[in-house]
Amino acid sequence: MTGSSAAAVDLRHYGHDDFDDIRQTLLDVHADAYADRAHEEFIQRFPCFVDHWGNRTRFACVVAYDGSEPIGFTYGAPGDPGREWWRDYLAEPPADPSTFSVSELMLKVKWRKRGLGERLHTALLDGRPEAPAVLTVDTKRPRLRALYEGWDYRKIGERQPFPDSPLYAVMLLDLKTAV
Repeated sequence: MTGSSAAAVDLRHYGHDDFDDIRQTLLDVHADAYADRAHEEFIQRFPCFVDHWGNRTRFACVVAYDGSEPIGFTYGAPGDPGREWWRDYLAEPPADPSTFSVSELMLKVKWRKRGLGERLHTALLDGRPEAPAVLTVDTKRPRLRALYEGWDYRKIGERQPFPDSPLYAVMLLDLKTAV
């Protein structure tokens, strides 16, 4: 860390057209954030996941920088109409199912617990036209789930999208009242 405070961190917005320019940055931050789990096959597949999201035409990303050093990011994209997989967890479908899916939010280890995650998250969702945002959180990370609940997300179910992935809590945020 170059000595900058969390408040001095610069947040920069990117979209689909910028993906090729920021792809390696995302991979580098991920490598730092998951260094202790780099041996896990699911973690090793991150480049495939980042390519999947980055190649979506409405991909949105915010990268945090300390000077020229990338220190964290968050990204996602609007869901495809009619494919709101999370609706299966609700007893009554929402009036407006337009959804922004938050796929990733991560910080380099030495930048955690400074409020930067919330700043990134807010910057990504600020002004989004979708009704809810959805994300998933590993059920073995209750403190992280509690953090998202503090940001007004609510757990609506659990899912394991891949045989080798963790079991995730599915969390929904009403963007019309939150951000």
